Amino acid sequence: MRRLSRRRFLGVLGGAAAAAGVGVPFVSGIAGSTSTGEQLVSRVPLPRPYTLPFAVPPVLAPARSDAAGDHYEIVQRAAKAELLPGVPTEIWGYNGIFPGPTIVSHSGRPTVVRHRNELPVPVVVHLHGGRTPSSDDGYPTDLLMPAGTPGGRQHHMSGGHEGRMSDPAASISTGERDYRYPLQQRAATLWYHDHRMDFTGPSVWRGLAGFHLVGDAEENALPLPRDERDLPLMIADRAFGADGSLLYPSLDPTLARPGVQAAYGSGVLGDVILVNGVPWPLAEVSATRHRLRLLNASNARRYRLALDPPPPGGGGLVQIGTDGGLLEQPVRHDAIDMAPAQRYDVVVDFGAYGVGQEVTLVNQFGTGSTADVMRFRVARSGRDDTRIPDRLSRVPRLRPADALATRTMRFQHDDVHGMTGWTINGRPFAPGLVHARARLDSVEIWRLTSDFHHPVHLHLAPFQVLSRGNSGPGPYDLGWKDTLDLQPAEQATIIVRFDGYTGRYVFHCHNLEHEDMAMMGNLVVF
Repeated sequence: MRRLSRRRFLGVLGGAAAAAGVGVPFVSGIAGSTSTGEQLVSRVPLPRPYTLPFAVPPVLAPARSDAAGDHYEIVQRAAKAELLPGVPTEIWGYNGIFPGPTIVSHSGRPTVVRHRNELPVPVVVHLHGGRTPSSDDGYPTDLLMPAGTPGGRQHHMSGGHEGRMSDPAASISTGERDYRYPLQQRAATLWYHDHRMDFTGPSVWRGLAGFHLVGDAEENALPLPRDERDLPLMIADRAFGADGSLLYPSLDPTLARPGVQAAYGSGVLGDVILVNGVPWPLAEVSATRHRLRLLNASNARRYRLALDPPPPGGGGLVQIGTDGGLLEQPVRHDAIDMAPAQRYDVVVDFGAYGVGQEVTLVNQFGTGSTADVMRFRVARSGRDDTRIPDRLSRVPRLRPADALATRTMRFQHDDVHGMTGWTINGRPFAPGLVHARARLDSVEIWRLTSDFHHPVHLHLAPFQVLSRGNSGPGPYDLGWKDTLDLQPAEQATIIVRFDGYTGRYVFHCHNLEHEDMAMMGNLVVF
């Protein structure tokens, strides 16, 4: 197959979508536009927005704590959930719930999570944003086979795209295994999710995602909102079938064979916005400051989040943190753009509104049902002894002069051996193909280029953004990042120090359909 130009590629996708009766793809080459993907349409009556109560995922208690750290136990299993009122939906959940239970850890205190796999397919667990040894990072072929599976490695070697999954270096477990997280890192909003090669998209879509919050003494000393005024918000779009099932265009619904229907190869979007598994919820809050831990857990959808109405004077979203923890100082935004996998910690002062007033968190990139996210009702007054300090933390700057290497990574839809696909530097992912070898504790500069929207995620090490195009960092690029919102036809430059651990890691596009279709590379730290 010959390589397709961007215009021709959009035309092919649009034709396939029209033939399937699903509409025109949300693909654009204009910086600042919405998302790269195709939207599914639900086939079941949906609830009216803001009629269902907001819910916070339960915090998981450790099974035990000892000198080696805190030990948790999670069972991955299928379950029935009532995501839509009165309609049962089968999910795949950590402990059978979506989102999974929240794990709360303290920086420097080791956390060990024992996962048991009672699903019908292999799984991999990745702590997104974790500074983790490679053996526990969730490499895509380090499979945890279902409990009771015979011949785990033989099963493992038989799957994947044209043998790409064959990996002699893979670590295969059956039934259960421990993931060990030293957590030698700053306080931050992390999350954990499935990371199985070729199947991350459908597995996360079915529910395999949860928060992992890390605190530290520096953050605890700040007078920020906490406890019931510290709200994690996992924002994820989904679509539902007529029977309440989660619609996803897998070629094989059993997930034994990878791939999505051709019209959705650019990404899968849903028409229902869930917040912590609830469609368009309503949260009652006091007229005080609240911390919102925003996580975009969507497969492909980008959001521009804003408050409606904005508070007097604007700047109602006060950013205090990003993927890698606290900023040096707070930044006021009227709106925040979020690509898949990104996190932004913001403080909203509901004291700027009157008791009884309603404030809607909207998605300015959305239309119709995807323009609404959730609503807050200021239900009562409250005493507020919190504040946002002018200085939050210290973020040491990495120096370009210290870089030992400068690399270019091209994220694009490319022609590989007569087949078009999502690639990095023209090559699809394979376990034996290494895109970069970095010396431990070395600093490198990476130049990232794109054709469409590609949220670029780097495992192991957080990075800092040096520039976008000919300008400096964008308004949402401050602090330590692990995922960059790389926009169409854009070049961005990041700087990173590969410290902590040696071993094999990956970096990839976090549009999960792009990732599953091989837009991933190997990084070896030695």
